Amino acid sequence: MTELFKLKEHYLDYQMNNMQNIKLGFTTRENGLSHYPKQSFNMARYIDDEPNNVTRHQELLAKEISFPREDWVFPIQVHGNQIAEITHEHKGINIETLTHDLHGIDGIYTYESNILLTMCYADCVPAYFYSEKHGYVGLAHAGWRGTYGQIVKKILKKVNFDFNDLQVVIGPATSSSYEINDDIKSKFEQLTIDTSKYIYTRGDNQYGINLKKANALLLEEAGVPEQNIYITNYATSENLDLFFSYRVEKGKTGRMLAFIGRQ
Repeated sequence: MTELFKLKEHYLDYQMNNMQNIKLGFTTRENGLSHYPKQSFNMARYIDDEPNNVTRHQELLAKEISFPREDWVFPIQVHGNQIAEITHEHKGINIETLTHDLHGIDGIYTYESNILLTMCYADCVPAYFYSEKHGYVGLAHAGWRGTYGQIVKKILKKVNFDFNDLQVVIGPATSSSYEINDDIKSKFEQLTIDTSKYIYTRGDNQYGINLKKANALLLEEAGVPEQNIYITNYATSENLDLFFSYRVEKGKTGRMLAFIGRQ
């Protein structure tokens, strides 16, 4: 499949021919001010970085994507499966400074324009949802816990139109090099999707899991047409020149920002 994320100076820009007013992307680690290890484009305020670096990165990105910072919204995700509807009243939350607002939220959606939904990632799956016809955008953060918690299905429950009109993009995340043990594998075996399609045995108590594929299978099971689901080839754990990877870098790294909005 043709790669639809195109590399810009500070982000990957999703380019679909029929998109008119949707801005969808994912930042990279290049050409920034942060020390991960140097000149990195970290977008998270909750790690060991100078706040001014993050502010400057936000300003640069806002200019590049023509979406002002005052229209951004950032929930505090916790690897759960709770979601929230976003309105204009939420604009600016957790952008300049972190607060207790929208804490414990790993999925957000809105039917309003001029709002940029954002969340940080460093291996977990960013799942983007949009329908220009119905004025809808959504974003989910799906690590193994969120995937097991079927957060993408929880997002779908708030979609009030036919799934034939919905497009889903599964963005850059870890590859099947992401490793789980018997305990986690047994959790996924409780789901109704076929584990043989996304879990691979490596050795005793060692399995690779393709979280991108798992989320795609959950979406299909819930009724999203397969042809409406796009999965990028980009993998965070396989390209440390372009991406931060929490697993590979053992937690001592920055975060990328996934974003989607309608103007």
